[in-house]
Amino acid sequence: MPTRDRLLAALVAVCWGLNFPAIHLSLEQFPPFFLVAVRFALIAVPTLLLVPRPAAPWRWIALYGLGFGVLQFTFLYLAMSSGMPTGLASLVLQSSGPFTVLLAAAFLRERITARQGAGVLLAVAGLAGIAAYRAGQVGGAAVVPVLLTLCGGLGWAVGNLGSRRAGQAQPGEPFRLMLWMSVVPPLPLLALSLAVEGPARIAGSFHGLGSTRGLLALGGLAFTVVVATLVGSGLWTTLMGRHPSSTVAPFSMLVPVVGIGASWLLLRERTSPTELACGALVVAGVLLGSTRRRRSTSAAAPAPTRALDLDEGSRQAVAPGLTGRGGSGPDRAAP
Repeated sequence: MPTRDRLLAALVAVCWGLNFPAIHLSLEQFPPFFLVAVRFALIAVPTLLLVPRPAAPWRWIALYGLGFGVLQFTFLYLAMSSGMPTGLASLVLQSSGPFTVLLAAAFLRERITARQGAGVLLAVAGLAGIAAYRAGQVGGAAVVPVLLTLCGGLGWAVGNLGSRRAGQAQPGEPFRLMLWMSVVPPLPLLALSLAVEGPARIAGSFHGLGSTRGLLALGGLAFTVVVATLVGSGLWTTLMGRHPSSTVAPFSMLVPVVGIGASWLLLRERTSPTELACGALVVAGVLLGSTRRRRSTSAAAPAPTRALDLDEGSRQAVAPGLTGRGGSGPDRAAP
């Protein structure tokens, strides 16, 4: 992965890390299922009116929207409204990284190199260290919110595969794919909100929008829609279209580093030196898994039978027929 794309992936992590305090503020005012429906409806309505539909098969767009939009955020918002701490939610949700690597290996036949595997293991060790420290210090999170957040991570991984397949089928339309993915969640989530939360609770959430809490909730919603979804998800979709899922997905492990730091700074959640040290392991693991091993400059010209490097091996490991272009060659390289 080129340096520019690594920097873009890190920027996505910052956007998504700051998104957790924004979600916390919005959940102070709105019920979770209704909030997710509104989040995506604000993008879906102008998309339906103004943006032509992508040429990618609808089944992959729907899978992208179902996993990334419906499953991930339904479980995440429900977990946070049920008592999941903001910083810890940003941590546990990054289970999507290992989930994506495993699902990509199983369904897209993407080869996991030893370097990538070591990077993921190192990052997971850092995440586990943060989780263990927090459990020991504050008594641990309730089991149900943690399980709900893990389900959100699995939903994110499913969405990553849908994004990957849609991008392979129709390269060059990542932002349009992200916009049309947002068309999937609003109606099922609005129906779920009406059935579970009820019209009275939905109507009551509009009271007091002029108060400090209401204005902060609206600001959090605006950040979630514009920065986290349009900017963050748009860049993420672009990267997933350029590179194998197993190369891009580990960058999601940077999100809890930002999320925990932002929660400490904005919500007064403490961040200890131990958590910072474990966060450094996460960063190291992401860098290890996403950079290729340098070759000796004195080596002879590569022979036809040379071993594939990290990016080439991952890209060419996609089986014929799964590239969306009828061939088994490498995916489109980043410009």
